[in-house]
Amino acid sequence: MAGRFKVTVVGAGNVGATAAHWIAAKELADVVLVDIVEGTPQGKALDLAQAAPIDGFDVKLVGANSYEETADSDVVIITAGLPRKPGMSRDDLLKTNSDIVGNVTDQVAKYSPNACIIVVSNPLDAMTQVAFKRSGFPKNRVMGMAGVLDSARMRCFVAEELNVSVENVTCFVLGGHGDTMVPLPRYSTVAGIPITELIPQDRLDAIITRTANGGAEIVGLLKTGSAYYAPSLGAVEMAEAILKDKKKILPCAVYLEGEYGINKLFVGVPVKLGKNGVEQIIEISLTNEERAALHKSAGAVQELIDVLGI
Repeated sequence: MAGRFKVTVVGAGNVGATAAHWIAAKELADVVLVDIVEGTPQGKALDLAQAAPIDGFDVKLVGANSYEETADSDVVIITAGLPRKPGMSRDDLLKTNSDIVGNVTDQVAKYSPNACIIVVSNPLDAMTQVAFKRSGFPKNRVMGMAGVLDSARMRCFVAEELNVSVENVTCFVLGGHGDTMVPLPRYSTVAGIPITELIPQDRLDAIITRTANGGAEIVGLLKTGSAYYAPSLGAVEMAEAILKDKKKILPCAVYLEGEYGINKLFVGVPVKLGKNGVEQIIEISLTNEERAALHKSAGAVQELIDVLGI
């Protein structure tokens, strides 16, 4: 029997610490929680380790301020960066978080050269591109978590609208993570039935708008932070698909080289995740309107990349 998997979570804030919690509770892997703030990752890892006897999960949990402890991780989830505050656009975060994610990636690549990297830091698509460029990793091993979260939000709202189990609902959201995301009602179903058959257009439009503004709605309510339960679990679902070689099809931000007519850019599309990371990019046929929306979304990501000059 091979040893246990090892996952490093960079950033011990709400998203990172909650990701560590989900990983431990699922007994997916040993966890190293890394943060620059002294004591924070150590304290949260210790607290979580003390929960293990109660729930009965057997994983090793370590907190650290440097990267030696992270060596030979199978998956690294990067949540480091400043969160959005009310009134802040994702772009305000751009320069600061680019520096943070770049420096983190340098350390990750040094200590875990064979890891898959899952980026959660915002602005998501641009930060994933930063990690890709700085790591020098092949494109199948660097991806961003956004589509899983956006789809989950849409699934939540559809289930609420129809008063059905969330387990029956599958939703597809493509594009960049932000206001230009592209929800695809045609490919979204309830127990196999397209939601376009079940929900009138005006209600569907409202759900799509609420999905696109899902993060901002939570920021507005919390006032002092941003979402973390669903974003962290989205990253963990991706990590689980990789670690367990599930061949699971999930919407992720990946590096496109001509697929969907988009080139040299990280944009959210459906992919198959397995032990090699992104094992297949799945191209689905889009209407002209959907394709135009996806290209508009890619354009918004390209603008950020141009600002960063990468």
